[in-house]
Amino acid sequence: MTALLLALCSSLAYGCADFLGGMGARKAHVLRTVMIAAPASLAVELLLWPFLGASFSAAAVGWGAASGIASAAAFVLLYRTLAIGPMSVLSPVTALVSAVLPVGVGLVQGERLSAAGLVGLPLALVAVVLVSVGSEGPARPSRGALLLAFGAGAAIALQLICLHQAPSDSGLAPLLTGRAVSSAATLTAAGLLYRRLGGERPAYGMSAAAGVLDSLANLLFLLAARSGDLAVVAVITALYPAGTVLLARAVLAERIHRLQLAGLAAAAVAVSLLALT
Repeated sequence: MTALLLALCSSLAYGCADFLGGMGARKAHVLRTVMIAAPASLAVELLLWPFLGASFSAAAVGWGAASGIASAAAFVLLYRTLAIGPMSVLSPVTALVSAVLPVGVGLVQGERLSAAGLVGLPLALVAVVLVSVGSEGPARPSRGALLLAFGAGAAIALQLICLHQAPSDSGLAPLLTGRAVSSAATLTAAGLLYRRLGGERPAYGMSAAAGVLDSLANLLFLLAARSGDLAVVAVITALYPAGTVLLARAVLAERIHRLQLAGLAAAAVAVSLLALT
């Protein structure tokens, strides 16, 4: 029960972070947003370090660094994806892709799906199709946006898998290492591409809030994964589009069409079935 509650809180934090990051990326170049979000995430983890501790073993640092590289890619791809929009389609696509890969890793490592899980996985793939093609008119996502959404989902999945592989007694070490690497990578990329970033000022508060929420979401996921199965925790965490979609509808007035609703419903059922494993 502890793992389930932590995973649900993680999904809520991810959903809010994604919405704020996507909105911030609409106001300025995505790297300008990430330049603020990534260091803000690191600052949160540094503040928590004295309270939660950290053991910097070779395995913790190695897996943490790998998660940081994946996190940097996820930041850029996800915020760019949500900036293109529509959020109510692309966020669920990203979430389902990010859920499938950890399930596969969990199965390879010895976790077993129940009958409900064997139904839930293909249902999740059907949901991806429905939410991708269900909109009409200006709300239809472009092929490029869908590719970005799949790439963002894969990067998120790799980040979560790497965090899960870190030693369970390493405390915040994987998160601290990962966020330091992702911050360095994004700041370096921004420096190299500075002339291409444009003159628009980033939304400082929105971008920083996205980074803080993303950091808390990562911490909650790590705690959940240490007390439960990766496959179950990952798919519950993948419920985060619910928050993003609701915020997109309330703030941006994005419409949700019938096939999209069917896809979102199928996604919810699929995630619930997978969680039963």
